[in-house]
Amino acid sequence: MMNKLKQEASLSEVHESVDIDQKKNRWKRIFAFFGPAYLVSVGYMDPGNWATDLAGGSKFGYKLIWVLLMSNLMALLLQSLSSRLGIVRRRDLAQANRETYPKTVNFLLYILAEIAIAATDLAEVLGMAIGINLLTGLPLIWGVAITVLDTFILLYLQRLGIRKMEAFILGLVLVIGISFLVQIIMADPSAREIASGFVPSLPSNEALYIAIGIFTCIPPLCKRARLPKRKKASNRR
Repeated sequence: MMNKLKQEASLSEVHESVDIDQKKNRWKRIFAFFGPAYLVSVGYMDPGNWATDLAGGSKFGYKLIWVLLMSNLMALLLQSLSSRLGIVRRRDLAQANRETYPKTVNFLLYILAEIAIAATDLAEVLGMAIGINLLTGLPLIWGVAITVLDTFILLYLQRLGIRKMEAFILGLVLVIGISFLVQIIMADPSAREIASGFVPSLPSNEALYIAIGIFTCIPPLCKRARLPKRKKASNRR
C-alpha cells in the first residue's frame, strides 16, 4: 500500500509538465520557477483579505501594520516548509497526511478541508458578485453565474498547459498590483505614520478581532506543496 502511495502523483495532468532542462537561457530557467509564486500570490488577493485589511485601515489607520508584518513572516515560514515538502519529498499535504495518519483521522481532516474550501469559495464568489454589482449594477444572481464561468475558463487554460494558466493569472496579478500602486500614490501616506505602525499595539478589543482575522488570511498549504511538483529537472539531488 505504501509503495502504491509513493508512486501516485497529485494533479497528474500537470505533474512535472514544465521541463526545466529544455530551457537553455538562464533567465528563462529562473522565470520557470516563478510560476508557483504567481499562483500562490492569488491567495492573498481574495475579497476576505481585502475586507479585513480595509476594516483595519479605516478604523485604526496604520496601527495594525505590525500584524501584517507578523502574518507575512509566518506565511514565509509555512511557504518554505510546504515547498520543501513538495520539492524534496515529492508530496503535497494531503498525500503526506494519508501516509502518516490512520483512516479515521484522514477522514476527519477531509471533512474539515471540505468545510474550509466551501467557506473560502463562498467569500470569493460573493465578493466577485458584489464587485460586479457595484461596477455595473448587475444583479447578484447574475454575478454569481459569471463567477461559475471563471471555473470553466481556468479548467480550459489548464488543458492548454500550465504555462498558459500562469501567464493568465500573472496578467490578473499585474492589473491588481498596478491598481494598488496607483492608489498608494494618490493617497500619499505619511512615512512617519507608517513607521509607527510597526510598533506592536492594540488600540481596542475590536482591533484584536481584526488582528486575528488578518492572521488567518493565509492561503492553503496543500496548494503550496503541490505547485512546485510541476517542475521537472533531471539533475535532482
